[in-house]
Amino acid sequence: MATIRIPPVLRPSVNGERELQADGANVDEILREIVTKHPDTEAQLFGPDGELNRYVNVYLNDEDVRVLDGLKTTVSGTDTLVILPAMAGGAR
Repeated sequence: MATIRIPPVLRPSVNGERELQADGANVDEILREIVTKHPDTEAQLFGPDGELNRYVNVYLNDEDVRVLDGLKTTVSGTDTLVILPAMAGGAR
């Protein structure tokens, strides 16, 4: 099972968990398993087109999956996925 690190902003949608375990052959399958178990995460992770929301970054062992094979990036049981929503804004 792969380990998925959950950022603080998504934790309320996954019962406060910091990490989850999920099975899947690729990033899409892993994230869909999370959505199946925690439906509130779907709108936070995916857009209406089924692709990752543009403000959500997913890293597989420190590599942005968008520069790999996107949602089709292969995942093994020893891999770690990190979900990082992009942050914007700030004080002037």
